[in-house]
Amino acid sequence: MNRKAIICIGLLLLLTAGAIVAQASDRKKDSDNDITYKEIKEVEIDPSALDDAQKVCLDVVSSIDEAAVDTTEKKEPPKYWTNGILTQIGFSQTSLTNWAEGGSANISLNALIDANANYAKDNMIWENRLKLSYGFIQSFDKNTPLNQQFDKSDDRIQLDSKWGLQLVDKLYFSALFNFRTQMTPTYAFDTSTDPATRTLQSKFMAPGYVSLGLGINYKPFNFLSLNLSPATGNLVVVTEESLRETYGNAIDQPVRAEFGAQFKMDINYAYKIFKISSALTLFSNYLENPDNIQVYWDVDASLALTKILTLTLRTNLIWDENIRIADAQGNLAPRVQFKEIVSLGLTWTFGQYVKPE
Repeated sequence: MNRKAIICIGLLLLLTAGAIVAQASDRKKDSDNDITYKEIKEVEIDPSALDDAQKVCLDVVSSIDEAAVDTTEKKEPPKYWTNGILTQIGFSQTSLTNWAEGGSANISLNALIDANANYAKDNMIWENRLKLSYGFIQSFDKNTPLNQQFDKSDDRIQLDSKWGLQLVDKLYFSALFNFRTQMTPTYAFDTSTDPATRTLQSKFMAPGYVSLGLGINYKPFNFLSLNLSPATGNLVVVTEESLRETYGNAIDQPVRAEFGAQFKMDINYAYKIFKISSALTLFSNYLENPDNIQVYWDVDASLALTKILTLTLRTNLIWDENIRIADAQGNLAPRVQFKEIVSLGLTWTFGQYVKPE
C-alpha cells in the first residue's frame, strides 16, 4: 500500500471519528460553550497543502459526512388542541339503631364531571366545555315506601361552545352555543292521599334549552370574558305535554322560539388553593316583553385542602317569568329559583384540564 493511500485512509478515519465525536457532543451538550458539530465542520483545511489524491479523499469524506450526519434541530409539531377532564365525588352515609332522639338512616351522593376541549390556531379560537352533575339523598324510613324517600339534589347536562375570530387585541367576533337539560325524571309526592300520588315535575328535554348567538367577545384580563350577542336565538323544548304550561309553552307547543339579545360574563380566578368561576347570562326577548330580563347565574368555588380533597360550593340562580312555580297554597307565579350545594369530596384531573387563569 503506497504512502498516498495510507494518508487518504488516515484522513478518512480522522474526519469520521470527528463526526462521531461531534454527534456525541451534540447530544450531551448543556451549555453554549460546548463544541458543536457545525463548529468542527467549519474547521478550515488548506487544499493547497494537499496533493491530488488527498483532495479527492477530502471531497469524498465531506460528501459522506454531510449525507450521514443530520444536524437539523428536530421540532415537535405544533399542538392546537388542549383537552382534559375534572371529576369530583362526595359521599355520606348515616345509620341509626335504637336512636332515642329519632331520625332516619340515609345515604347521599354528589358527583361532577367537567370536561373541556379547546382549539387555538393563529387568530381563531374554539372553546368547548361539557358539565355533567348528579346528586341524590336516599332516606330509609320504615314507615314510608322506599320510592317516596328518594330526592335529587342535583341533575344537570350543560354544553357550552364558543368560537372566536380575533379582530384586534382582546376583541373577537364570536358565536356562542349553549345546551341545557337534565338526565332523569323528577317527581313530587303527595302523601295526603292513600295511596300517595306522584306528579312529574321535569325530565330529559322537559325542559331543554338550546341557544345560539352572534356578537362580540371582549377579554380585558385573563380571568374575565365579556360577550354581547345582539342576535341570539333560543329554543325552549318541553316534550312532556303536561309540563308545557309550567315552562311557558302552550299546551300544543313542544318547542317555543325566542329571539333577542344576550349578555354573558365569565369570571375564572384562582389564588393559590382557592378557585372561583362565575357565569352570568342575561337575555332579553325581542319578540315578547323585552323588558323582562331572563337571568341564569352559576357560581363554582373550591378550596383544595389536599391534592385530592376539596371543599366545594356550587350555586345556581334562575329568574324567568315564563316559568311558573307553585307556593305552599298552590298559587302559580314566576319566582326566583336558587340552588346551593356544599360538598367535601375527592377531586381528580386528567389530561390538560383548563384551570382558571
